[in-house]
Amino acid sequence: MNRAQPFSYSETELEALSQRVLTLAQQEGATAAEVEVSESQGQNVSVRLSEVETLEYTRDKGLGVTVYIGQSKGHANTSDFSEEAMLATVRAARDIARFTAADPCAGLADSALLAQGRGDDLDLFHPWDVSVEQAISLAKEMEAAGQALDPRIRNSEGANVSTHTSQFIYANSAGFSGGYQTSRHALSASLIAEDDSGMQRDYWYAVARCAGDLPPAAQIGRRAAERSLRRLGAKRVKTCQVPVLFEPALAAGLLGSFVAAVSGGSLYRNTTFLADSLGTQVFAPCVQLYENPFIKRGLASGCFDAEGVATHARDVVKDGVLQGYFLSSYSARKLGMQTTGNAGGAHNLLLASTGQDFAALLKLMGTGLVVTELLGHGVNPVTGDYSRGAAGFWVENGELAYPVEEITIAGNLKQMFRDIVAIGSDIEIRGGKQTGSILLQNMTVAGV
Repeated sequence: MNRAQPFSYSETELEALSQRVLTLAQQEGATAAEVEVSESQGQNVSVRLSEVETLEYTRDKGLGVTVYIGQSKGHANTSDFSEEAMLATVRAARDIARFTAADPCAGLADSALLAQGRGDDLDLFHPWDVSVEQAISLAKEMEAAGQALDPRIRNSEGANVSTHTSQFIYANSAGFSGGYQTSRHALSASLIAEDDSGMQRDYWYAVARCAGDLPPAAQIGRRAAERSLRRLGAKRVKTCQVPVLFEPALAAGLLGSFVAAVSGGSLYRNTTFLADSLGTQVFAPCVQLYENPFIKRGLASGCFDAEGVATHARDVVKDGVLQGYFLSSYSARKLGMQTTGNAGGAHNLLLASTGQDFAALLKLMGTGLVVTELLGHGVNPVTGDYSRGAAGFWVENGELAYPVEEITIAGNLKQMFRDIVAIGSDIEIRGGKQTGSILLQNMTVAGV
C-alpha cells in the first residue's frame, strides 16, 4: 500500500521560512521583497484494458523570492530550504536586480489593498487518502463500466485517478503574510468505439476539491462510452454559414480567450482585439459575467491574489458591457489604473444562463452545428481571428441528426461575442470558468 504522506512542513514552518527569506533580503540590501514558499504532493494511477499502465507519485517544494532595489527587480528560485540555499537564492535575485534597468511600474502591491485573513474559510482542503490499490480499482471500474455499455466499445485509451494536495505561504516586506492548503482530485476515462464505419474516440472527466463531490467512477466510464458511440458514422458537411452551439467545456474556452484579451499584459502591450474596451458593448446584451472568488470549494477561489491583494466579487460584464479588466499591480500601473486583484488570473468566472436547457438550445438553433471537440490553436489574440478544426453533430429541425468530423469553424471573436444568442443551463463545474453551452448566431463551417 502506498498512501499519500502528510506534508513535510507545517504551515507555521512555511511561515517561518518566508519570514527568514524576507529578513535575508533586507540584510542583503533589498528595499522591498516578496516570497512564496510552497509544497505539493500528488498521486496518479492509470489503467488501460484492465492493466495498470502508470503509477506516479510526486512530491515537490519550492521557494521563489523577488528582490527590489528601488524599482529594479530580480527573481530567483530554489527547491532547497536550507539556510545556505535561501541566502544564495536571495543574493542571486539581488544581483539580477542590480543589473536590471529601473521600471517605474515595478514594486509591491499598494499596502492599502492587501487582504486581511488567510483564506482558510473557503473550504479548499480535502485530502483524499486513497491507496494505490483503491485507485487502481476505481480506474478499472470506470473502464469496465464503459466497456460493458455496448459491444462496440472495443478499445480504450485508459482510465485515470489522480489526487493532488498543496500548501503555500506568500509574504512581502509590506507586512502581508497569507496562505492556505488546497486539494484537487480527478477521475477521467477515454474509450474507443468501433463499427463498420470506423473508430471514434471520446472521453469524460470530473474534477473537485473534495473526492466526495466526484460522481461515481462507473458514471464517468459510461459517459465516456456514450460520447464515443454517438460519434460513429461521422460525416463531413458542405461549407456553409449556420448557427453554432459550443458544449460547456468548449464554451469555457471562449471565456478563456475573452479573459486573455482583457488582461493586463495584452492591454498595455496593445496586443489584443479588445483594446480600450472598458465600458463598451463587447458581448450581446444577454451576457452577464460575474467573478466570485469566495465560492466554497471553488476551483479558482481565493481571498487574495498572487500579490496579496484582496479579491472582490464583481460584475465583469453586465448586459454585454465590459465593466472591468483583469489587472495585476504592475499592469494596472502601466495602464494608469488600479489592480483588480487578478495577479495570477481570474477567480471563478460565472456566466449566467439565459434559461434554456440543451434541448431548448437545439430547438432555438433549428439547423446548425453542435461543436463537441476542437483541434488546433487557430486563435489570433491580436486580431481575434478564430479558425479551428472541429467535430460534433449536425442539427436539423432542432434535433441532433448525425455526427460530423473533419470540418473547420471560423469567425472573429469580436463578432462571435456579440453574436451570442443564448447560454444554456447545462453548466459543468470542472474549472474556474463556469458556463453552460453557448449558442452563436452565425459562423462559417468549412467542409467539403
